[in-house]
Amino acid sequence: MSNDPSSSPRPNGFALLPFAVFAAFYVGLSLLAGHLGYEMPWYKVSMPVAFLVASAVSLLVGRRPLDAKVETYARGMGEPNIMIMCLIFVLAGAFATIAKGSGAVDAAVVLARACIPESLMVAGVFLVSCLISLAIGTSCGTIAAVTPIALGFSGPLGLPPALLMGAVIGGSMFGDNLSMISDTTIAATRTQSVRMKDKFMANGLIAAPAALVALFIYAASGSAASTGAVAAPAVTWEHFVLVLPYVFVLVMALFGFNVMALLFSGTVLAAAIGGALGKFGFFDAMDLLGKGTLGMGETLIVALLAGGLFKSVQANGGVRWLTDRISKVIRGPRTCELGVFFLVSAVNCFTANNTVAIVIAGPIAKECADKFKAEPVRIASVLDTASCVVQGLIPYGAQILIALGVAKGLDMNVDSLALLRSLYYQPLLALAVMASILFNGRRTRSPIPASAARK
Repeated sequence: MSNDPSSSPRPNGFALLPFAVFAAFYVGLSLLAGHLGYEMPWYKVSMPVAFLVASAVSLLVGRRPLDAKVETYARGMGEPNIMIMCLIFVLAGAFATIAKGSGAVDAAVVLARACIPESLMVAGVFLVSCLISLAIGTSCGTIAAVTPIALGFSGPLGLPPALLMGAVIGGSMFGDNLSMISDTTIAATRTQSVRMKDKFMANGLIAAPAALVALFIYAASGSAASTGAVAAPAVTWEHFVLVLPYVFVLVMALFGFNVMALLFSGTVLAAAIGGALGKFGFFDAMDLLGKGTLGMGETLIVALLAGGLFKSVQANGGVRWLTDRISKVIRGPRTCELGVFFLVSAVNCFTANNTVAIVIAGPIAKECADKFKAEPVRIASVLDTASCVVQGLIPYGAQILIALGVAKGLDMNVDSLALLRSLYYQPLLALAVMASILFNGRRTRSPIPASAARK
């Protein structure tokens, strides 16, 4: 039997207090700063400080000894998923910085401008992000690779950086939601014992309309912003050589390479090409790599504190209380899907990790689906879609943090609120899944092959 107190906690609604404190501290003070006239108010309140305050509150909840609470909190900080995410952050920072230093970002901008009409550049960024994330199965990797390229259009084309970043994040969440090699797809299909291709088809009917509408919106937004553009430089052979790290990452992803291996290999390749073409020397490359990894420091701290906070709340019974309350309002297949939508959304808000949210909510969702005869493929689709909606919208999620971190590394300070206003795909996806739940006619369980659980 596990000694982990979070393995079987008693439901306790008061344990959710730290999340309310976090929201009041971070969001409340940021809004206050804006009201007082500060520029970029969301940068006036440090997110790590907000998590520290919420974490301190979490250590005051419950009757266990403080040493035991701290140990639980530390265990959450050291969860494998958190550590893997932190390693991805480090590699993403190194890759983005060395690629910029080698000239790969500028080369990709030149090639993109040669292929995509300037009036449709934002829509093109969204479409490219959709395809890349669909191929590599990770939104974080897509954002790390595409964001520096997209931001390269900001100056020469007069496009708002927040709009370009919104297109990248939206496109990355599209592929993360649908890709068969995505962690979220794997988690959703395994917890519901359905086949990936069945979930892909059901999910595609929800995501495709939302993506098409978002594409048109970004096309209109990009056209309106594309003023004062300058002539594009001529394409040379060197541009094709410099973008090889990006091409390598995409091609290797098609063969199922791990995202960390991809980012590491891409970093080494970018450094080698930059050195061979005389873009920088050995020690210059070491300096760039160091700055890239250290530049993700705040992101790493947020990830660690979020992991510890969630573990503490879970150990105090907060997550169990929340899931129990949602499951009690389910009355049939349709309300089952709605309950799953709100359940995984709420858990995702707390965990800031869509895969973890699916893993936590998945078993409860399957139990409800079995009880109320809901269609397993539909439940898997709702699980994945709802988590991607929330993950792509919360300002403390990995996706937005990586995008803001990359922008900061490129000496661009993008206001979080402006970025949130440029996230068109995620709200459209939420509307699409809600419409699917409300109007879809297939409400009962469909036959599932016995071998489905092994797929």
